[in-house]
Order: sequence, then structure tokens, then C-alpha cells
Amino acid sequence: MNAPFQARAGLRDPFTAFVCDDATADMLRPVAVEHGWSPEKVNKGGLRNAVQSLSISASPNILFVDLAESADPLNDINALAEVCEPGTIVIATGQVNDVRLYRDLVASGIHDYLLKPFTVDQLRDTFAHAQQIISGPRGEAHADKPHVMTAVVGVRGGVGASTIATSLAWLLGERAHRSTALLDLDIHFGTGALALDLEPGRGLTDAIENPSRIDGLFIERAMVRANERLSVLSAEAPIHQPLVTDGTAFFQLQEEMRNAFESTVIDLPRHMLIQYPHMVHDAHVAVVVSELTLAATRDTIRILAWLKSNAPQTKVIVVANGVPSGGALEISRKDFEQSIERPVDIVFPSDGKLAAQSAKLGKPMAEVAGGKMAAPFNTLANMVLSHATEEGAGDSKAMVGARSLVDNLKSMLAKPKAKAA
Repeated sequence: MNAPFQARAGLRDPFTAFVCDDATADMLRPVAVEHGWSPEKVNKGGLRNAVQSLSISASPNILFVDLAESADPLNDINALAEVCEPGTIVIATGQVNDVRLYRDLVASGIHDYLLKPFTVDQLRDTFAHAQQIISGPRGEAHADKPHVMTAVVGVRGGVGASTIATSLAWLLGERAHRSTALLDLDIHFGTGALALDLEPGRGLTDAIENPSRIDGLFIERAMVRANERLSVLSAEAPIHQPLVTDGTAFFQLQEEMRNAFESTVIDLPRHMLIQYPHMVHDAHVAVVVSELTLAATRDTIRILAWLKSNAPQTKVIVVANGVPSGGALEISRKDFEQSIERPVDIVFPSDGKLAAQSAKLGKPMAEVAGGKMAAPFNTLANMVLSHATEEGAGDSKAMVGARSLVDNLKSMLAKPKAKAA
């Protein structure tokens, strides 16, 4: 039911409404006529009648449903989603004035919720926005903006890969004007939804448990909308319940997101490279997030070598995150670059105040950052888009064999021992 999922719009009725009272019907009919829609498409019966009718007929482009007689609006909207085709824009109305209900309804896929009593102008504005979405340049944009898939991998836990993935997804949506999906594959401890002040929902765990359910409609229902251009699929699976999967669900999610969005950012835990090496095959760009420590240097070497062997077609961006400005480094940037035998592409300075403000506001760091702190985020987004549109594959100049890298690190680690002796 979400706006980013548009398909087969020309084969459907443009508008249908299901309302509970005569006053709402009388307001809707002349507005429908103004838009060139048949007033006969305004039906009585509310949400229950909508579910029954749409279970045996095609969904319209714009569906107006009245929740006034619904005892459990959220569950009833989910039932409606079961019978709605992808791309249907759902506008709901009701009498419950609760911001949490509004957020839950929007997260479940509706376009807008009008609190009764609403005005004719409010109705016109909502319909106008819905029509803009339907007639917008989604199909043309898909051709002008080929899909960009980015995998963000932290070389060690705590290096800030999830923070960067969330900010990158927000930038691709907000600044690059791309419909964007953030897929957080840390099933038990993911922070993609948390960082955006959202409830993760059960979509990701449902997908893993039932891969056969994954299709365009499932994606539309499961994704949690952060804003008009950014949707998130995350999870907080119970830590006492391990999820066993052969990885089929992950590949199907990638495929459906490629069809539904213009950009996908995958927050990819490093252990998944071992379990599901094909996860990076379709990624245009891999953002490798490290810190300037000896352990992170070692693991950066290993992951770069892995990417060269397993995904040579993927462009690699190396990010050094949380770099202190005072010079209290475990390893210098120069030594780090010599060890990995390629330059660091972007440096994110350490800024505890910015991180704390971002967490308190429930916004990505890229949205909160200003001035110099915003520059690395913007650079990363620009590099991802430019790499994704470059012709050719691989990054052979940037990466070399694993043996020479490991030897280089070993020799560097041996220097302090020699001095101590």
C-alpha cells in the first residue's frame, strides 16, 4: 500500500471509497467528481466492506477507507493489506485522535490518516498528494536512476557500520531523492529501526521463517516507513530463539527491493560474509568501515582480500570511523594505509556530542550533523552514487593479494616488540 511501490496503475479503477456514514459520503462524492472519478465508487460499509469487496476484485489506485466502526484499526488495516495489490494508495479516516495509532497506521502502509471531522480542503489536499505520487516520474526515474545496491560492512563490532549505513540510506533518500530501502541484517541486535525512532515490526523475521511469502506485496507490508523516501526492514528477534536459514530469504529480499526501490543499503554483519558469501555479489558498492586499531587493521586486510576473491566486480570504499582529533591513535592513518596497501577514502572524526544528539533525537547522524561533520557523510553518498554508475567492474588497483598484506601487518606489529626487547 506504500507510495514507493507502484505497478500496473493503468489497469485499475482510479478511486474507490468505503465509508461508514452519510456525511462522509456526501463530502466525498463532489470531490471525487472534481477529480474525474465516479461518485458511484463511494460505497457504504467501512473497512469491513472494503476487505470483503477487494478480496474478489482488483484494488484501485486510491482507496479511501473509514475506520470509525473498527474496534481494532491496526489489525483491520493489516487484514486490508492482505487483499490490496502493491501500489494501492490507502487513505484512512477515523475518530481516534492518538499519535501512536497514526504512526502505527502509517508504518503499516497507509498514505494518510484524516481525523474526523475533516474539511473538504483537507480531503482535496490529500487526494492531490496521492495523485502526484501516482502520476509522478517513478517509472521514468527508474530508468534515469538505475538501482544502486550498497553493502556496509564493519570489520569489527562497534566500529560504527550501522550508524554509517543508516545515515547513507537517509542521504540517498533525502538528498539524492531516491526511494531507498535500508535492510538491517543483524537479526537479533540490529539498530536500523532504533536509530530512526521506529518499531522494527516482524517483517524480517517473518521473511526468514517463510521465504516463500516474499514478493512485492510482502515487501510493501513489511517495510516500516521512516519518511516519504526511506523504508526500513529490521528486527529485534528474541535472543533465546536462533533463526535458522539457508539464506534464501536474504536473496529474495534483495531481488524484491531491487524491483521496488531505487536504492538499497544493506547493513551486513561481517559474519554473514562467511555464511552467505553471495550476499555481496549483487552489490554495486561495498563500504568497509574500520577504525585505526591493530585488530581492525588485521580484519580490514582480511575483508578486503575476501572481497577481491568473492566479489571482484564490487567497488570498495574504505572508511575510517571515530578517528580522534587529538592524535591519540593506536595506529596512525599512514601505517594503516600502508598495511592495507590502499588509501582510506573517507575519515569520520570522533564526535561524542553529535552521536549523543543523534540518539536522543532518533535521527541519523547525517541529518543532525552540520558544517565539517556533515562533509564526510555527503562525500560517502556521492562516492556510492558515482561508483555505482561507473562502467567496468573490480578495483584491482586498490586491492592486492592477501599474503603481502598480512606480511606487511606482521612486520609492522613486530617493530614495537623489537624496541621493547
